[in-house]
Amino acid sequence: MKYLIDFIEKKSIKKTKIFSHLKCSKLEAKILQFICRKYVVGEQEVSVLEILQENFSSKQYEYLLYLSTIKHIINLGWLTEINFGQIKANDTLNLEILNISVSPSIALLKLLEKGSLEIQLPDIKPYTDHLEYLQDQFDLVEISYKMGSYKDNILGLGRLKNRFILLGKRIQERIDVTKEPIIVEKFLKDNKLNEQEKRIFLALLKEEYSQGDGRLREMNTLIDIISFNDYDKIKNRSLLEDNSTLISKNIVDYEEVLTPFGGISRSFYLQDDVIKQIIHPNKKKKPIKLKLDSLIQEQDIFEYLQPQTALEDVVLHKDTRAILNSVIKQVDKDVFKKLKDWGIKDSNKRTIDAKIIFYGVAGTGKTMTAMSLAKTLKKPILSLDCSKILSMYVGESEKNVRKIFDKFKELSNKAKVKPILLLNEADQFLSSRNEGQGGSIDKMHNQMQNIFLEQIERFEGILIATTNLIDNIDKAFSRRFNYKVEFKKPTIKQRLRLWQLMLPENADFTDNFDIELLTRYELTGGQINLIIKNSAYKVAIRDESIFMVEDFLQEIKKEMGNSFDKSISMGFKV
Repeated sequence: MKYLIDFIEKKSIKKTKIFSHLKCSKLEAKILQFICRKYVVGEQEVSVLEILQENFSSKQYEYLLYLSTIKHIINLGWLTEINFGQIKANDTLNLEILNISVSPSIALLKLLEKGSLEIQLPDIKPYTDHLEYLQDQFDLVEISYKMGSYKDNILGLGRLKNRFILLGKRIQERIDVTKEPIIVEKFLKDNKLNEQEKRIFLALLKEEYSQGDGRLREMNTLIDIISFNDYDKIKNRSLLEDNSTLISKNIVDYEEVLTPFGGISRSFYLQDDVIKQIIHPNKKKKPIKLKLDSLIQEQDIFEYLQPQTALEDVVLHKDTRAILNSVIKQVDKDVFKKLKDWGIKDSNKRTIDAKIIFYGVAGTGKTMTAMSLAKTLKKPILSLDCSKILSMYVGESEKNVRKIFDKFKELSNKAKVKPILLLNEADQFLSSRNEGQGGSIDKMHNQMQNIFLEQIERFEGILIATTNLIDNIDKAFSRRFNYKVEFKKPTIKQRLRLWQLMLPENADFTDNFDIELLTRYELTGGQINLIIKNSAYKVAIRDESIFMVEDFLQEIKKEMGNSFDKSISMGFKV
């Protein structure tokens, strides 16, 4: 404690051993000396008013002229204000600090104990392994993070910048003398990441190693640690956009999380393959993953669907949207943590487990909604036409029925992805089983249903079944689905929206074209789409290709003449 004793005992403040490190005036150093004398006798905090009155009381209220001096010492980072709400001295009026208390900051106490705040760097030695290298890089990330909270502390920010520069140089010097390759450094060079991208990568890697609280995953935090001013923040946001190097190269991905204020925040994380490559560098590489669309061409059970729309592009009933949003929120880190703590989730990966039934009449957009959910979740989707599968396997053994799900797992493993499984036209397959003594076909059908029931129960991931008649589904199947989504009949306003969004944008319409007349007919989204296409073919061959309401009314009458079902869902592209 020689530096502390030297500081509080000497009458000549300039002759104290730490004065040169304070970077302040003689008067400011005397005030710090006064506070430190109070501190060592048990007064952990001193009011600003007391400091002023005891040091500047020769004339009544003259001490108020020195409020700016106290404020400057706080801004230098040598004092910490003790006040409910922790005001920032740099943004306040002088009089606002008159009735607060202050105490020596951690930086001042460290200076008094160590005699210096300069970073003590060891000799230049080669890194012995990648963990030693990462520790230095993680220290650099931590300094970057702290710099964001020192914006109002000029002296403190300057010290941190100096430490950042010195440590950065020392890391490079140690890399230069290291003969063995460092896996992380090689990864950064191979992917040609710039300095800002490297810091983002290392910050996310630090989160993986430390299992931290997620603060370094937030977009604003990542932008802060690579930016020195507001202009940098605006410019550097592009480094975390969808077309950025980090995301386009599948190094980093993100999840969108609803904030308490209704906004959307992005939380970033490293891809699993990247983490394995860094954390387990000696582990044998797994076979290169094959593209799912190429694998699909080699089989005849599943169809590979390519969604064109996300959920926000689809007209959905508010109840339907709420259910699907609750499914998506399973990957929210806070929701996942609760589920894991409660024992509902037993994996460390934030994955979605959901078995969903979409029910409503044919043509109501059930398949499109399933595809849009896949696009929103950035997952591929494989479709299984249940009506074809039934006819394909009648008379076959139960072993062949199990091959359906075995093939799905095989494709998923080869492609290293977890697709959504869509069971299309599942009405007959999920319908009530025949009880009692039936014929051989009934027994085969029941046997196949039992196998299918077993496989659905064991299924991990997202499974969606579409059906027209929910009432005909066997209760045993119904219990296995934890989400049942009805595609409801739209209101006239919702039909108007569908017509407005589906009509050709670049076409010409008559001046008296009354779109509201078309909304009076209770059509499904599929019917509206078909009617518009049929009308377009008819109008296109006319010399004067102008759409009239009558063109659509004729097609509506043809369509409704063949369909007595007036239900409609809310699942069509906008």
